[in-house]
Amino acid sequence: MNTMPRMLGLSAALLAFVADQGSKLALLYGAGFRHMGPGESVPVLPFFNLVMVWNPGISYGLFPASGALGTWLLEAATLGVILFLGWWMWKSRDSVVVLGCGLIIGGGVGNLLDRLLYGRVADFFHFYGFGYDWYVFNIADLAVTLGAVAFIYDVLKPSESSHA
Repeated sequence: MNTMPRMLGLSAALLAFVADQGSKLALLYGAGFRHMGPGESVPVLPFFNLVMVWNPGISYGLFPASGALGTWLLEAATLGVILFLGWWMWKSRDSVVVLGCGLIIGGGVGNLLDRLLYGRVADFFHFYGFGYDWYVFNIADLAVTLGAVAFIYDVLKPSESSHA
């Protein structure tokens, strides 16, 4: 079996995880964001701030957990998704699917580690402007979103048999 797609997926997962956790360590401990109050921000560009938000939910604040049971359920669901995508990534030979799985796995593991360490997820990045105000997110959320885009691309791309 060709192991190149697997290596792509594993590399994407590792890159997403390391980038996510590295940025969180730098911002929480290096820049002191851990001690900032909710919603306090540091302007970076006219359309971008660094903002400290502790997110009790999943990507982009969806499904906020309340209490220990809610947090445990999110952790269990995240672990289930990670395991399923790991199995799918291992079985698939399609590079786009494997890349999507790897990105979601890496982002999921990054946010799962936050939830295990802090009971919630650290989010920092806030884009805004032209009357638009985006959610505060982290690199793990970005990786999960890009993984979902890879899945959508895979579904919408023309099949190879249509080129015959």
